Amino acid sequence: MTESDGWHQTICDMQRIKTPLVDPRRGDVEDDASSTKQKSWLSLAGSLLAEISLPKLLFAWIALVVFPAVLLGLVPLIATAWLSKVSGKLSGLTGLSAALVLFLFVGLGAIGWRPLLRMAEANFWSLNALVVQPGYAFCREALRHLAERIFDGHSGMVGRARLRAATSAGSGIILCGCAVLIAVLVWPASRWVGSVTDLMLLHRVIVPTLANAAVLVAGYLAAASLVWGVADATMDQPLDLTHFDERPVAGHMWRIAHLSDIHIVGSRFGFRIESGRGGPRGNDRLGRIMARIETIHSAQPLDLILLSGDVTDAGLSTEWAEFLDMVARYPDLAKRMLILPGNHDLNIVDRANPARLDLPLSPGKRLRQIRSLSAIAALQGDRVFVVDRDSARLKGTLSQALHPHRQWLTAMADRGGLWLSADLRRIWDDVFPMILPPETEEGLGVLMLNSNAETHFSFTNALGLVSVEQARRLTRTFDQFPRSRWIVALHHHLIEYPMPVAAFSERVGTALINGSWFVRQLRPFSGRVVVMHGHRHIDWIGECGGVRIISAPSPVMGAKDEAPTHFHVHTLAASSHARLRLLPPERIDIPGDPPT
Repeated sequence: MTESDGWHQTICDMQRIKTPLVDPRRGDVEDDASSTKQKSWLSLAGSLLAEISLPKLLFAWIALVVFPAVLLGLVPLIATAWLSKVSGKLSGLTGLSAALVLFLFVGLGAIGWRPLLRMAEANFWSLNALVVQPGYAFCREALRHLAERIFDGHSGMVGRARLRAATSAGSGIILCGCAVLIAVLVWPASRWVGSVTDLMLLHRVIVPTLANAAVLVAGYLAAASLVWGVADATMDQPLDLTHFDERPVAGHMWRIAHLSDIHIVGSRFGFRIESGRGGPRGNDRLGRIMARIETIHSAQPLDLILLSGDVTDAGLSTEWAEFLDMVARYPDLAKRMLILPGNHDLNIVDRANPARLDLPLSPGKRLRQIRSLSAIAALQGDRVFVVDRDSARLKGTLSQALHPHRQWLTAMADRGGLWLSADLRRIWDDVFPMILPPETEEGLGVLMLNSNAETHFSFTNALGLVSVEQARRLTRTFDQFPRSRWIVALHHHLIEYPMPVAAFSERVGTALINGSWFVRQLRPFSGRVVVMHGHRHIDWIGECGGVRIISAPSPVMGAKDEAPTHFHVHTLAASSHARLRLLPPERIDIPGDPPT
C-alpha cells in the first residue's frame, strides 16, 4: 500500500465515524455534581459531608463564629476590670487632682478602647447575619410553607397575605421563647464583672466568656425576633400587581430591557452549576438574546439594558472574558447596558465542589470581587457615580474612584497575597451603591446596590443583605434629587413572593435577610421608585408596602437547549408630582434550538 493509499483509507475511516456512544457535547453525571435541579438536597448534603475539608471548616468556624462570640463575652469582663482599676487608683485623690486624673483616664480609655468596641460591634453584627437573622427567616418560612400547604387551597391572594402575616407573628413568638429558654439555661454560668486577677488567669474566664456571649446573642434574638415578627405581621404583605398605569398622552417615557441571571460559562459546551444537564449548553442562547435586543433597539430605541446580577456562573476569569467579548460585538447596546454583581459572580468558591471553603483570609473572594469590579468599570465606569463616605453626595465616576487603586488592583490580580487583599473590602464597599444620575431634574436615574452577603462557603452562596450604609446612601441620594424618578436595582428579591412553591428549599436562604427592613426604607419614596431584581429566575411583578417590584426571569436558566425562554422590556413614564408610571411589559420570547 502506498502512502497516498494510506491517507485515503484514513479519510474514509474518519468519514465513517458517527456520534460516539457517549456524546461529550451532551455532558455526563459529573456536570450534575452540584446541581440543585438534578440532585436532591439530601444527596448534595451527603456529598458535602464527604468532600468538606475539616481543618478549613474548623478554622472558619473559629474565625467567623467562635472568635466574635468570645470577643462579645469578654468585653464586659475587660471593661469592668478596667473601671475597677481606675476607681481604685482614684480612691486616694481628692478635689481638683482627682477630677483631672479621672478626666485623663476617661480620655485615654475612650481612645484606647474605641478599636475594641468597634471590633465588638462589627463582630456582633457578623453573628447577627450568620445566626440570628437567618434563624428568624428560616423559622418564618418554615411556618409559611407548612401553613400554605395546609390552607392555601382554601384562600385567595388576600387570604394568603393574612396567612403570611399570622406566620410572621407566630415565628417571632416561637423564636423569642426558644431564645429566652437558652438565656435562662446559660445565665447561671455567666459573669458580668471581672477583675485584673481574672484576666491574668485566663482559664477562669473561658466559661463565663462563652456564657456571656450566649446570653447576649440569645437576649438579642429574643427581643429582635419579637420586633421583626410584629413588624412583618403589621406591614403590607406582597401582592401581585393587578393593574398597570395608562400610557400618558405627553411626557417622557423610558424603555428598559431587563435581563438577569444569564450565567455565562467559560467553555463552548459548558453547563451551569444549578441546572447541570437540565439547562442549556454554552452561551449560544445569550448570543440569540443579544441579537434580538439589537433588532428591538433598531426598531424602537431602548434607553437602558439592565442586567441585575449573576452575569457569570462562578465568577471565573474565562466567564467574564466571554461576557466582555459578547458585549463588544454590540457597541451600541453596550453604551446602554448596566450590570451589578450577583451571588454567582462573588460567592461561588468552587463551581465543581459546593463543600469547598474559602477561608476569611483567602484571596479567592477578593479576586472574584476584582474580576467583577473590572468588568463593571470597563462597561459603565465613565457613566456611573459613587457616593462619598462622609457627605453621602456624589463625588465622581467609578473610573475616577478606582484610578488611584489601579496599580494595586492589578498587582493583587497578578500575585494575590494576604497583605494586598487587606484593604479591598473597604474599596469594594465604598463603590456601592453605584448611581446613574438622571439627565434632568425630573428624569430617571438608576441606583445599583450590592445585595450579596459576605460568605465563604459555596453551599451558602445565595445569602443576601443590604447594608445599613448602602441604605443610608440610597435615601440621601433620593433627597438630593427630590423630583427625579428612580430604578433601584439589586440582585436578590426583597421578600418571598406570594406564590406556591413545590419545595421548601426554593424559599429559604435566597431572599434578603433584612428584606422587610429594606422595604420600609423605600416606602417614603414608593411613588417615584421601581425595584428591579433577579436571583429567583422567576417572572413576577407586584408590590409590597406601596413599593412596586419587578422580578426578572432568567432567559437562560431552567430550560434545555430546545425549550423557549423569555425576558421583558419595561416602559416607565413620567407622571405629575415626580411620580413614576409603570406600563404593561412587553414579553420577548426567545426560541430554543431546533431538535437534533
